Amino acid sequence: MAEGMTEYPPEPWRLAGQAYLSVWRLPVAELPALPEGVTPVVVAGRAFVTAAWIEYQPPGQLSYHELLSTVAVRGRGAAASITEIWVDSEVSLAGGRALWGIPKDLAALDFQHGRTFTASASAGEDWIATAAFTPRAGLPIAAPAGFEVAQTLNGRLKRSPVRSSARPRLASASWNVNPKGPLGYLAQRTPLVNLHLRDFRLRFGG
Repeated sequence: MAEGMTEYPPEPWRLAGQAYLSVWRLPVAELPALPEGVTPVVVAGRAFVTAAWIEYQPPGQLSYHELLSTVAVRGRGAAASITEIWVDSEVSLAGGRALWGIPKDLAALDFQHGRTFTASASAGEDWIATAAFTPRAGLPIAAPAGFEVAQTLNGRLKRSPVRSSARPRLASASWNVNPKGPLGYLAQRTPLVNLHLRDFRLRFGG
């Protein structure tokens, strides 16, 4: 398949790697825009936003870096809508937009692994965010999960299935978000929980 001259794999994509994520509770009025026909999951007037740094690695089909933000939404079981997302792969950008309506943009993403994982993202001359995660205790076995991603594709709502497994580990984390940037709604907020999804395997799409 192709968008313009960029070739990308057909769905489903089978991916693998490492993910570092944090979850926040935000007032509904402060959420980023969601696709038409999608409603957030709301508890006591607040919705749930997850932002994640993801490094896709072999043996997955593609290798690249990603920063994304999602909102938990109503669906057939667990569901999320991706509101902002940046990658450093033209292939991922083209395939994500064409296959699932994921609004991917390009950015410079720098990941450093060690006892503490650090990451930064910038687009053009503007910085988006930086973060540092220090993993702690975790499960010795891979835990499975399933959910769907709701996006707008060709003017219609598309719900794409995702199946994954990973060894989740609690982590401490610190974020620094550009308050004037596209993730400004997360600036100076403290996450509810932080996780390292170690050695994940992912099947995205039908």
